[in-house]
Amino acid sequence: MPSINANGVELHYELAGPAGAPVVVFSNSIGTTLEMWDAQVPALSGRYRCLRYDTRGHGRSAVIDRPATIGDLAADLAELLDALGIEKAHVVGLSLGGMTAQAFAVEHPDRVAGLVLMATAAFLPPPEGWEQRARTVCRDGMGAIVDAIIPRWFTPPFIETSGEAVAAIRERFLKNDPRGYAACCRAIRDMDLREAIPAIVSPTLIVAGADDPATPVPLMEDIRARIPDAEMVVLPRAAHLLAIERADRVNRHLLGFLDTLTRSGTLVL
Repeated sequence: MPSINANGVELHYELAGPAGAPVVVFSNSIGTTLEMWDAQVPALSGRYRCLRYDTRGHGRSAVIDRPATIGDLAADLAELLDALGIEKAHVVGLSLGGMTAQAFAVEHPDRVAGLVLMATAAFLPPPEGWEQRARTVCRDGMGAIVDAIIPRWFTPPFIETSGEAVAAIRERFLKNDPRGYAACCRAIRDMDLREAIPAIVSPTLIVAGADDPATPVPLMEDIRARIPDAEMVVLPRAAHLLAIERADRVNRHLLGFLDTLTRSGTLVL
């Protein structure tokens, strides 16, 4: 299991796909691990170099027991790419990963060939809600909130028919270190990218879930309105972790977007 020190954090990562192919980097949701992209990598890795990693404090990446900002998470990604010798990439993020991707695209515009933002926000109040969540897990553990989180991540029909997939996500959630999870809750608490993201210059695709209670369609529409020429699609029968629940539709839109950029000459080597 490879790991690399980036921005003072030991990050676990995985690479798949042909060397020299355009690079697509995936950044995960809060409370999940890089396995949340298990359905995307096989669909893309025939012609793209897929890089996914566990956000700090999640999965097999290190827990840094100090405050972090969304800017810090973007710096983690920048230094991970540096360490792997990747100058430029398509950046795909969901939820916290989408927040990281927005901050990265603002800070490193020349390094983003294409930007895909899924089920995310530029600003996600109320701050006291995130602080309460952080305090709860630090005091009572991840199990104290899991039964409230899972129904927000998936629609009821998916939970009913895909019990094995939901159980795997639940198990990984419970294994996260509460300190790492809490630090990311507080990063979201303090985040406000609304005035920054109009500076994003990369081609941008926004993917929203029609039934997402965590980052509902109006929040995604707000991002679309702020990023010049951004495109947006809304997936029916999809809640928050839409890359899992509607993997087929996500992969279709993702490949269409990336392939169009590649054909137009936006190659990433």
